[in-house]
Amino acid sequence: MTLKQAAAKRDDSALESTAKPKGKPLALQKSLRRNDRTGFDRLIYERVRLGIMSALATNESLTFNELKALFNVSDGNLGAHARKLEEAGYVVCTKSFEARRPKSVYRITAVGRKALLKYLEHIESVIKATRKI
Repeated sequence: MTLKQAAAKRDDSALESTAKPKGKPLALQKSLRRNDRTGFDRLIYERVRLGIMSALATNESLTFNELKALFNVSDGNLGAHARKLEEAGYVVCTKSFEARRPKSVYRITAVGRKALLKYLEHIESVIKATRKI
């Protein structure tokens, strides 16, 4: 097993607890992705997804190729992470064609911006608490 495969397997097993249960209301599905006691959103925690969210928070929109170049990841890897963020309602993707080539443009949603800010507040509180030690 290569290092990439091991990392992907570890990421997939960490996300198993965050998978959407079938037949449950969407609001309940979203709340199950988070540890409500701490406010820590495991969906945003992963490096590439946090990068996507941060990049989109500071830019009006970015294309798939721009995001791919920022994080130096494969098409499949970026696509999988972006899809998870789309399913959560954190980003939206607009697909079109430009010069006969597909073009995907991503934007952060209000829900996504709120989730990112909550995540950053949580991380800041952890940093502050750690510095007091």
